[in-house]
Amino acid sequence: MQIKDIIQKIEELAPLPYAEGFDNVGLLTGYPEEEVRGVLVTLDTLEAVVEEAIEKNCNLIVSFHPIIFSGLKKLTGSNYVERTILKAIRHNIAIYAIHTALDNSFRGVNDMICEQLNLKNRKILIPQQESIKKLITYVPKNEAARVREALFAAGAGSIGNYDHCSFNLEGLGSFRGNEDSNPTIGEKGNTHFESETQLNITFAKHLESRVLKALFESHSYEEVAYEITTLENVNQHIGIGMTGELDQEMEEKAFLGFVKEIFHTGCIRHSELLDKPIKKVAVLGGSGSFAIEKAIRAGADIYITADLKYHDFYKAEQKLVLADIGHFESEQFTKSLLVSYLKKNFANFAIVLSNTDTNPIKYF
Repeated sequence: MQIKDIIQKIEELAPLPYAEGFDNVGLLTGYPEEEVRGVLVTLDTLEAVVEEAIEKNCNLIVSFHPIIFSGLKKLTGSNYVERTILKAIRHNIAIYAIHTALDNSFRGVNDMICEQLNLKNRKILIPQQESIKKLITYVPKNEAARVREALFAAGAGSIGNYDHCSFNLEGLGSFRGNEDSNPTIGEKGNTHFESETQLNITFAKHLESRVLKALFESHSYEEVAYEITTLENVNQHIGIGMTGELDQEMEEKAFLGFVKEIFHTGCIRHSELLDKPIKKVAVLGGSGSFAIEKAIRAGADIYITADLKYHDFYKAEQKLVLADIGHFESEQFTKSLLVSYLKKNFANFAIVLSNTDTNPIKYF
């Protein structure tokens, strides 16, 4: 088993193209072809976590947060980031970070929050823009079925709860090959007319290389005519934050007590209570002040997130309750998600849940 094999499976859950532009995700240290002895899963990679990996004979750390976030100009051990990286390199331990790629996954961070709260009817709070692409290609009529099925097999043609979606037009195509051409239909130097099917099919942007590979391998033409465009349509299964509903509405203080117990938080900072029952809940793990207005527009009764500043609480405007449960607390179940996912896909391999407490915030 090589590091790249583990990475490939992780990126099926959370493809890196969906990470936010400011983020630093992927393999941060180590070689993809290195043989894996064991995998340690953590929320943060610190020196103590690297020590734990050494102790447990794990040479790959899968971390939610990236230890390298902005550019490093030197590695002298002058701060906790440099010391962590140096220790990992010294002991030949690879570090892989997933962060906002998992935030934007439908089965990622926010789904885990909803799972803990037993929320139903889950929907993405902020669907990601420009995540859907469209392929238009032209295929000999008698080959259209084969090419279409190859594209479906590559993951194209899936829209929400439907797959094998395409649109097909029949027409007459023409081409003429020069003396260096090697046409599979017609003769070089002569204009050829062919009954063709124009095939239109959408796909998630992270599948582009796979879809094009399927197109080229299944198409008979020497030169395949195609075009790819990025659509403005939103993908309801990719994006950050999530909304869901309780089976039964709860009184505000009772719900806050429920949240405090589930997330083992030292306290919950919240906006003014509105004396209204809680039924629809919006969540966003980590720093989520940017989505307050989205939560209001979604009709949420309460918005659970972290890292809210003083003036952020004014934005509630008596339209919902804002609840700051803490950054670590909101994301703490993420590593259990990753461990469960990896164990399911690598049943006979050492996948270890880190027991190092990486929460830098303490409560008195």
